[in-house]
Amino acid sequence: MTLRRAIELARAAHDRAYPKPTVGAVLVRDGTIVGEGATEAAGRHGEIVALDVAGERARGATMYVTLEPCAHHGTTPPCAEAIVAAGVSRVVFGAHDPNPEAAGGADRLRERGVEVEHADSWEARALNEAWRTWVALGRPFVIYKAALTLDGSLTVPGERWVSGEESRRLVHELRAQVDAVAVGGGTARADRPRLDARGVDTPRGQPRRLVFSQGPLPEGLDLELRSGALTDELRSLAEEGVQSLLLEGGPTLATAFFEADLVDKLLVFVAPTLAGAGPRLLASLPSPRTLSHLSARPVGGDVLLEAYVHQL
Repeated sequence: MTLRRAIELARAAHDRAYPKPTVGAVLVRDGTIVGEGATEAAGRHGEIVALDVAGERARGATMYVTLEPCAHHGTTPPCAEAIVAAGVSRVVFGAHDPNPEAAGGADRLRERGVEVEHADSWEARALNEAWRTWVALGRPFVIYKAALTLDGSLTVPGERWVSGEESRRLVHELRAQVDAVAVGGGTARADRPRLDARGVDTPRGQPRRLVFSQGPLPEGLDLELRSGALTDELRSLAEEGVQSLLLEGGPTLATAFFEADLVDKLLVFVAPTLAGAGPRLLASLPSPRTLSHLSARPVGGDVLLEAYVHQL
């Protein structure tokens, strides 16, 4: 139950420490919370914030933390050492650290006599889903977004939009939360999209705006062309610091990414409309894909379906 509080703290501080992961931590002694915190903008880790709040009350306490405490000297000293020094007797963490440079905190704590439990929380892993993929796989976390009619069409004859105003605003919020937004060459040439975040806060600034295409771009289209193999381009983007990529292209781009197994998360806005005809979400795939953690929620008059292609 207290790990839930640590997750809440991390969610409330989402992106505060970007590009570093956000961590929430709670200290409990004799059934009472004596300290809590989340990663700060300056990089101070959530565990250290919680320990500073608790002070001497940390001795003999249990720490609930969303991510395995780090074991290396980075911009801050190892959290595992600070936990031991504070006299914490037990640590419950929600997700292993995938960063090979920082991992090993759980073992370090056990070696120093601290009881350690890995709670294996999906929600804790999802807190830093983009960062986890970037660190573990060396490529951005890829989200494919589409708007569909109830009969599965990507377009409605005679209409500019498939989804409603609330859904389109949410897309702008999504753009503001990722490092890059991309379409395919066909969409770029047909729609000349801007791909920027408009009418919403952009604390990270505007995302990079990309086109994956072999062909040239129309003159005057202010988008970045990426014409190499998808795996090579994603690796290059990761090396340039791109942790998350939102795909907004049509079925050609979507199918290419799915065939290469490069999509991690699927967001589908389903509108209460029957188009009767039009392009579909994907072309044929060589095999079925089983998705996980499917959820649905209303967004204005539409329904947003969210699911994961890969486990984190």
